[in-house]
Amino acid sequence: MSVQLKSSLAVCIIWLCLFSGSTRLPPMEARAASDAIASSIPTADRVQRPGWWPTKGDPPSDAYTGSESCARCHAAITASYRNMAMAHASEPAADSEPLRKHRELTIQFGPYKYSLLTEGSKTLYSVTNGTQTLSQEPEWAFGAGRMGLTFVYQRDGGFYESHLSYYSAIDGLDITTGHDRGVPPDLQHAAGRRIYLPETQRCFGCHTTASVASKKFDPEKLHQGVTCEACHGPGADHVAAEKAGMPEAAGLVFNSGKLDRVDAVDFCGACHRSTADVIDGNFVDIGVMNVRFQPYRLQQSRCWEEGDARLTCTSCHDPHQPVRHQASDYDAACLRCHLTNLGAQPTPEHPGAACKVSTKECTNCHMPKYEIPGSHSSFADHWIRVVHVGETYPN
Repeated sequence: MSVQLKSSLAVCIIWLCLFSGSTRLPPMEARAASDAIASSIPTADRVQRPGWWPTKGDPPSDAYTGSESCARCHAAITASYRNMAMAHASEPAADSEPLRKHRELTIQFGPYKYSLLTEGSKTLYSVTNGTQTLSQEPEWAFGAGRMGLTFVYQRDGGFYESHLSYYSAIDGLDITTGHDRGVPPDLQHAAGRRIYLPETQRCFGCHTTASVASKKFDPEKLHQGVTCEACHGPGADHVAAEKAGMPEAAGLVFNSGKLDRVDAVDFCGACHRSTADVIDGNFVDIGVMNVRFQPYRLQQSRCWEEGDARLTCTSCHDPHQPVRHQASDYDAACLRCHLTNLGAQPTPEHPGAACKVSTKECTNCHMPKYEIPGSHSSFADHWIRVVHVGETYPN
């Protein structure tokens, strides 16, 4: 079934959250997978509540101090974070590594020929039908480049998502994921898709920091990428309090490590789509396309149903370290809860049954990868389960 996402940019692969505690919830507090629907709260409601939440646009621009200020006290963390995909979720198009590597990229689709030409600090994105040419200078490249890049430009006061994206798997251009692969009706549609203000704010809200300040969208003052303050909130007051030696300084930034498991997964879901966001956006029945909504997928798992407080996004992903890609890298996380011997009895610390097959490379079997059509990339399904041969992708 052919499915088109309402927003292809807003679901790009970026990781959030802090490592949470290791306490197991008592059985009476366990929530069934279906209860995630009732307990998850839409991000649109979360950002209206007091306190910080990712994509919240209330604080003014001058409340943000920049990651360089964080590095003065948190040098090791900020140095590691610079290598993360989230840190490069957006950057000036001409600064992106693929465009520095390929000064000219071209491709032909039907009657249209596309080119991306980078010279110095500028990139020119052009499409021609042989008689007419439309050229734009894309200001932003969204995506870290590990999987791909999509370009955003302005024209006639509006924002546009490029019809062509760069994909690292093919080291070249192809139709942007979610766009119609048919022949565009005219040159303007061939160049890109208009993204209107509410969607624009959502896209920038997850790919940049402080693009919305004082409840107004202002891309001129944004910080490129997902910075420290995108997750921890504006840091100017915290930095000032630290310099003054004030004991309350630590309480002036947000620590998501103190959230309970539902809130912690919703926190990541502000950009990766919480269960409530998936339901509100009618993304439940879109098939394999929703494999990119990791918080939603995780909350369908039996592991989640068991109610163990240790299971959050950060059980496996350190938000300050680059994402690991080898299946063996996650075995220790699985074995924190699962037994290793088939005959052993469950305990409060190890309530999960032992696997009948292996205690190594668990995710290869229990979190299979699926390729989204046209994306040239495979994504691990975070719906942890026993996968049977020949079964269809579960929504």
